[in-house]
Amino acid sequence: MTEPGKDRGRTTVGVDVGGTKIAAGLVSGDGTLLETLVRPTPAAEGPSAVLDAIAAAVRELGGRERASGLGIGTGGVVDRDRGVVLSANDLLPGWAGTRLADELRARLDLPVTADNDANVFALAEQTFGAGAGASSALYVSVGTGIGGGLAVGGRLLRGAHWTAGEFGHIAVPEAAGRPCNCGRTGHLEAVASGPAIAARFAELTGGGRGGDLREVAELAASGNAAHAHEARTALAEGAGALGRALGGLVNTVDPERVVIGGGVASIGTPFWEPLTEAFAAELLPQPSGLRPLPAKLGPRAAVIGAAALLLEER
Repeated sequence: MTEPGKDRGRTTVGVDVGGTKIAAGLVSGDGTLLETLVRPTPAAEGPSAVLDAIAAAVRELGGRERASGLGIGTGGVVDRDRGVVLSANDLLPGWAGTRLADELRARLDLPVTADNDANVFALAEQTFGAGAGASSALYVSVGTGIGGGLAVGGRLLRGAHWTAGEFGHIAVPEAAGRPCNCGRTGHLEAVASGPAIAARFAELTGGGRGGDLREVAELAASGNAAHAHEARTALAEGAGALGRALGGLVNTVDPERVVIGGGVASIGTPFWEPLTEAFAAELLPQPSGLRPLPAKLGPRAAVIGAAALLLEER
């Protein structure tokens, strides 16, 4: 991976493509987000409309003419070398098969590269965030889904089939019988993602409460409010399953650091405490002192990481 300092004067564009919004930003070579904007994603209109919206957002960036290239982060499995979406969920109908790099290169006349959104989160934290300088690191993003990346020797691993880092699809006993977004059952994402924790809270309260993670987080931090116990239980179950799974991964690959980000991780103590306890309980004696670190870049990571794709040595 190129050292950030060597590209300090290089400016690139990063775009995070989600089912509801497109975030675009101009990023300097040291990871500074110079300019950003957010536009709605016309997902229901199909891939061509989404590509047009991405191109329009990039053109709106005031400093776009200074950019040396465009990096895209998007949900789904992405062929990093060709910039092609291999598979995707229903949030972006018809997105699978989209040739992101070719289509956007034609629209913008810029070098374009693309990758999975969890990989760009990992790349951002590896290059400019909590993993900077680590010889190896495990990165996990916990939000609507669970994904991440593994960096070894300063390089992010993609795997033989571009699915490295799909940590949300590890089978865990706590999720037995619970449906996962991938169409199977029993995966970590089915118990530890934001929607899964909110759904578990609704179960614990007899289904009479809404499935809103923000409400769950507020109740968990509120002390003795009604349903505070159920909120803490739902968070502890999900966080505990995640901690045990990550502890097992650490025993397998022995990284120098573990970095966790995403909206669920930002909840604070009701999530981090059971996560850390379960993680520590799984570790072998040698890495027993290792503990997860919070990601540093927050919501900026997706755009910064997408831009950082242009800085990677391939």
